[in-house]
Amino acid sequence: MMNKNRLEAFSDGVLAIVLTIMVLELKSPKSASPDALLLVIPGLVSYVVSFIYIGIYWNNHHHMLQAVRHVNGRILWANLHLLFWLSLVPFVTSWASDTQFASLPVAAYGVVLFMAGLAYWILARSLVASHGKDSTLGQALGKDAKGKASLLIYAAAIASAFAEPRFACACYVLVAVMWLVPDRRIESRLRDLE
Repeated sequence: MMNKNRLEAFSDGVLAIVLTIMVLELKSPKSASPDALLLVIPGLVSYVVSFIYIGIYWNNHHHMLQAVRHVNGRILWANLHLLFWLSLVPFVTSWASDTQFASLPVAAYGVVLFMAGLAYWILARSLVASHGKDSTLGQALGKDAKGKASLLIYAAAIASAFAEPRFACACYVLVAVMWLVPDRRIESRLRDLE
């Protein structure tokens, strides 16, 4: 068993780099006119949504790791799996906004979100397997209905992106809103232990 601090520090560093790449992808208006600003609004909107997503993952990742004592090799790989998918967020964010939210880029954005959600679920289950179902994290996560609902919404959004990309984007925003508040299940379990 290993100390969890290195995993937390590494994850924080990767997520900081992801956010930096995303902001560097933002394009400024080519002039000072309001019309020029209107042209960059899709990029700003997709940046804000993606920034919120990375923030949600960082926040919940932090809470989840506060509920565990140690990590092992399986957890390290599960964490890298999550970081891999999150590292693709700047690419799909840029692609979706540069194409004015065309079907394929919007579906690709959904695939990355789905895979990140799945990777987070795998990481959570790996942590529970290492610490036990009766551990603080195991009890806090329970059946994880919100996580499963998120994956179902992502899947529906990916399929709908080819017919109506705006509906898919609305689904992505809906999931972000669902997760905007840090996972209270873990917070309340940690408070019970104090």
